[in-house]
Amino acid sequence: MAEKGREGGSSPMEDPEEQGLLVSVLDSFRSYRRLAHFNGTHVRRQAFYSLPQEHWALLSKPPFSLLDTFSKMDDLIDSNAELAEAIFVAGFKAFLAPTLDNEWVASRVSQQNVNDEFLTYSLIMGHLDAKTSQNDTEKARSCVNQFYREWSAEGAVERSKCFDPVIAALEHEFASRAKDAVSLDRSDLKVLVPGVGLGRLVFDICRAGFSVEGNEISYHMLAASALVLNNTQRVKQYKIAPFALNSSNHISRADQFQTFEVPDVHPAAELVHTGTSGVPGSERMTMSMGDFCVVYSRPDYAEVFDAVATVFFIDTAPNIIRYIEAVRNCLKPGGIWTNLGPLLWHHMSRNEHDEDESEEEKRRRIEVVDAGIGDPGSVELTNEEVVALVEHMGFTIEKQEVGTIETGYISNPRSMLQSTYRPSFWTARKK
Repeated sequence: MAEKGREGGSSPMEDPEEQGLLVSVLDSFRSYRRLAHFNGTHVRRQAFYSLPQEHWALLSKPPFSLLDTFSKMDDLIDSNAELAEAIFVAGFKAFLAPTLDNEWVASRVSQQNVNDEFLTYSLIMGHLDAKTSQNDTEKARSCVNQFYREWSAEGAVERSKCFDPVIAALEHEFASRAKDAVSLDRSDLKVLVPGVGLGRLVFDICRAGFSVEGNEISYHMLAASALVLNNTQRVKQYKIAPFALNSSNHISRADQFQTFEVPDVHPAAELVHTGTSGVPGSERMTMSMGDFCVVYSRPDYAEVFDAVATVFFIDTAPNIIRYIEAVRNCLKPGGIWTNLGPLLWHHMSRNEHDEDESEEEKRRRIEVVDAGIGDPGSVELTNEEVVALVEHMGFTIEKQEVGTIETGYISNPRSMLQSTYRPSFWTARKK
């Protein structure tokens, strides 16, 4: 899979702040095993032994056997950690290694460690003073769990609810265009997917025969997608337990400790085929790094794509007008925007003069001409208002459904608690 640089090809290491962000993200995957054992079982054991002795003694025996439960949880943490550490290695190789001086690395890594990539890269991270934040730690944990939704066979239930309507809209668009074209290959339909997460939607659109470019700003997601799309060796290479660290609302321990094998397909093997297109999948799929608003509002992206597909994405916008402007810029006249998702707005209203903001941060914010999603201000609209805004800004809504689709998001179907989205689905055409 070809990759494009962050916001025009610049290296993240050219900016000290960006370097610190990337190092913290990579360290969150490197530290997954240690922190999960501490927060997952060590803290629970402490709380368990804080019970009155007769109580913890009772719960240590069958049919409860909570000490055995903690041991099983430790085993599953180690299984999850194998995936997390593989993401760390893939992310390090993709984003950090190319920016490091070879002589500097050689002076800090012993020759006896060079065959162990995880150990070698961990040693280098130590010299970079890597210290992960709590926020990055939570994102790493969530990222591992998201493999269940995007890359397990069992996750196909959620994927089909969210991806199938969008891919069907692309299929319909291609069929409509093919009627009026003498010769139109499926690869001629160029699709942009912002907010790709772990890359499954991009992969599925590519597998459908279309040309597709994914965009992602999160280093957590970029590192994970780099692993699954470029570096996995086989189907079912990793085993994860996405619900193991959450001990609430389980009917049985077997429900809590379910394991799933990922990935359910081998992307590299799939992408060598042309499939329904005359062009191999590996030549039809690219990935770009950076802020969607900034990257795709640039003149060099004007009227490049035939379609934009957004799934569980538009509610990540502090200011959705910026997203609509970017979509309008990069779509060709007559191109379609197909969207599916809820409106769980990710950004509360932000005070431009937050009392916790330092003078340096204020200065930098003022000096930045285009901070993309980092611009001050935010707004939270209803679905009706979003649709009206899309129409106002140069689109015609051709299809709209609300309440016909129900789906969870990384949901445990055996849990006593079920959270269900009823997302909006619409397709708009640029005038």
